[in-house]
Amino acid sequence: MILFDLKCSNGHTFEGWFDDSRAFDKQKAKSMIACPVCEDTAVSKVPSTFAIKASQLTADSSCKHEDLENIGKKIADFVKNNFEDVGCKFTTEALKMHYGVSEPKNIRGTSTEKEEKILKDEGINFFKIPVLTDQNTDT
Repeated sequence: MILFDLKCSNGHTFEGWFDDSRAFDKQKAKSMIACPVCEDTAVSKVPSTFAIKASQLTADSSCKHEDLENIGKKIADFVKNNFEDVGCKFTTEALKMHYGVSEPKNIRGTSTEKEEKILKDEGINFFKIPVLTDQNTDT
């Protein structure tokens, strides 16, 4: 399976999962892919905001557990240092920014499945990352 970032001709962005690139092309040709916001079928792939450098993860090279831990730590440190922790008020703060009540900023926090559905229904893009814990501590 492959995930593509997609955009309709009205500018709405969304994601789509496909078996491969050919499956996307076949479904697009048959107008089987529709924007979840406006149902427009004039959809195209857009560059993803997240990528993994392919040369690091080839079949010839080994990806060590320590390397993955370092990558995870770098991601966690970046989020901790560049996103305001709003805790359980994540949904409220995201809605305020979405509707112009407060200034946009990078935030992180927690939300329930119900709150995540509300955010999706309102057209607010977010993504979930696992919370990493330091295995060398006694907490």
